[in-house]
Amino acid sequence: MTEDERTAASAGRWIALAALLVAAFMNLIDVTIVNVALPTMEESLGATASQIEWVVAAYVLTFALCLLPAGRLGDVFGRRRMFLGGVMVFTLGSLLCGLAPGMYALIGARVVQGVGGAMMMPQTLAIIPALFSQQERGTAFALFGVATGLAAVTGPVLGGALIGADIAGLDWRPIFLVNIPVGVLAILAALRFVPALPGEADLKIDFIGIGLAALALLLILFPLIEGRQIGWPLWCWAMLVCAAPAFALLRWWLARQARLGWAQLVPESLLRNPSYMTGTGLTVLLFSGMPGFFLVFAIVLQTGNGLTPLQSGLTTLPFPIGVMTASAIAGRLGTRMPRLRVCLGALGLSCGMIALRTVLPEMPGELSRAAFIPPLLLAGLGLGTAISPLFQIVLGHVGGANTGSASGALQAFQQVGAALGIAVMGELFFSTVMRLAPQGGGEAPAAYSDALSAALWYNSMVFLALALLVWRLPRPDLGGTARPGAPAQA
Repeated sequence: MTEDERTAASAGRWIALAALLVAAFMNLIDVTIVNVALPTMEESLGATASQIEWVVAAYVLTFALCLLPAGRLGDVFGRRRMFLGGVMVFTLGSLLCGLAPGMYALIGARVVQGVGGAMMMPQTLAIIPALFSQQERGTAFALFGVATGLAAVTGPVLGGALIGADIAGLDWRPIFLVNIPVGVLAILAALRFVPALPGEADLKIDFIGIGLAALALLLILFPLIEGRQIGWPLWCWAMLVCAAPAFALLRWWLARQARLGWAQLVPESLLRNPSYMTGTGLTVLLFSGMPGFFLVFAIVLQTGNGLTPLQSGLTTLPFPIGVMTASAIAGRLGTRMPRLRVCLGALGLSCGMIALRTVLPEMPGELSRAAFIPPLLLAGLGLGTAISPLFQIVLGHVGGANTGSASGALQAFQQVGAALGIAVMGELFFSTVMRLAPQGGGEAPAAYSDALSAALWYNSMVFLALALLVWRLPRPDLGGTARPGAPAQA
């Protein structure tokens, strides 16, 4: 039995996984839960529109920029140590957000949250292979898929409920303060059940690589997040154009470091791994289709049709139900047929988005929340089917000391995908609304429906592209986990 298999035999491995997933869920849900509270924050703190935008942007930028170095630091100093440090920093940031006296303090606290989230998230995926044997990893990754999928839509429901309850007169602040007991429980469980997993002391840190990666990601993320809000000035386009040479410079630097045998932020071997690189690109596609959708869908329900934040969140519940159902099935399938499952899941997502266009309301009073159940359920089933095997494929051929770097890079590009999707879908949506209903009024429901229909073409086509392109991934090596007599794996 290998060392990993002996570790996986530990009776506490599922409790350890629960601690990892609770922390990951706490981090991921924070992205969506804030959207519900933004109007309340604006009124409570007297914020400007730009400051409200930065409540979201400060977190996304910090999180994405810190993921790559955080993954490498986990390789160097130990993944449990980095995970615990990340949960502590994130919990502290949540406390600072909940106590923030003004907008600048809140934005600064969101930066602290972003640092903590970036510290803990790469370690989550990197620790799973050390906890579980090859035969159990499919179930573990499926559960991670549940946490990832549910976080995207649970935020509006939980945020709406907490704001509506106005606990102790705290208004929007409980959406952050609720993270404190959750973070403490995750820390205690990880201390008890997650193995120490010491780092590789001989690994060095590539500070120049960190700087180049931060520059390249900033050149992409900043204009994508801010461009629409400030009218896409020329310098935003210049930043996007400069991102390509910045990534080329980073690629050259990593190759140079590898040739000289020096420290690399992302091991150059990962860049020569076709499964990892292609899978990372497909992950960008998958994650570009979801955050933007839920952002504009919430606006259609609330601004366009007058639903409360809680009603809006509850309307999306068929989606997480679909994610949970499909992820439970994915756990039973383990590592079998990963490419086929990604393909079918992406097709389900695409069909769900297309079907959603047919049930959108045209006039006031026509909104039927029940009509959204079938398309959202189908889309949820699609995400739950696709996400686990996609992670398996991407990380399946990455092991040893590079696992943290691989997962950190993967999650950094998830954020690139999310920012891309929000920018594209936001541009399609808001430009259509302003064209059809510049002053709002009676025509608003139809205008918002037409705007959502326009935006949905983006993620419908992206998911369809994912279904086709997944077959370009190399046939995965399943390590003999298939059952005897099972057919060849797709």
